[in-house]
Amino acid sequence: MSTLSDFPITRRWPPVRPDVIQLYTLNTPNGIKTSVMLEECGLDYDAHHISIGNPEDQYTPEFLSLNPNNKIPAMIDPNGPDGQPIGLFETGAMLIYLGDKTGKFLPLEGAARYHTLQWLMWQMGGVGPMFGQVGFFHRYKGKEIEDPRPRTRYYNEARRLLGVLDRQLIGKEWITGEYSIADMAIAPWVRTLRTSYDAEVETGLAEMANVQAYLERFLARPAVQRGLVVGAA
Repeated sequence: MSTLSDFPITRRWPPVRPDVIQLYTLNTPNGIKTSVMLEECGLDYDAHHISIGNPEDQYTPEFLSLNPNNKIPAMIDPNGPDGQPIGLFETGAMLIYLGDKTGKFLPLEGAARYHTLQWLMWQMGGVGPMFGQVGFFHRYKGKEIEDPRPRTRYYNEARRLLGVLDRQLIGKEWITGEYSIADMAIAPWVRTLRTSYDAEVETGLAEMANVQAYLERFLARPAVQRGLVVGAA
């Protein structure tokens, strides 16, 4: 039998309630995915703020012991499979785990499960990396690069991905028709184009009525509003 004390990360960020999920996060788009899912599922959890700009947090041996890729979020469920604690990193894995644990927001079997998972993978493989590059070249240090080609490349790819989303949403409120972990993964990244990167015009988001309405539906959910501030400094 293992316990939370067997996870080195708990020595640096001690649990407030050792019997609930321990979430190590920051309210970035990736962090928001998991906190929203926890709120939507009504699961109890302790949230521990991790500063991604502070090497004393994400690059410490304690944090790396849970996530060797040194990214947020990561989590420990003290009540994992077979009653044993489980530590997880990578938001896709965490969302799938929580969906299977609770039976919510991810169909347990059949075609609907795989339709949901394919859109989750679409976010992880395309939307997250490409939108993140938009942020770097449009808002952060990359904007100092005089060569316009990297910036243009990521604007165009973000526009293409948003076009895929806009077409998929025709006649639908949510990406697969039913609200799911795919929406919890996609919508925070759409939001950050508006709120953090200020790149609605450059990426074409301002022109996409279906995506804009989708984002507003997502942001109106009470659990989303709670999840957005989890991990804030």
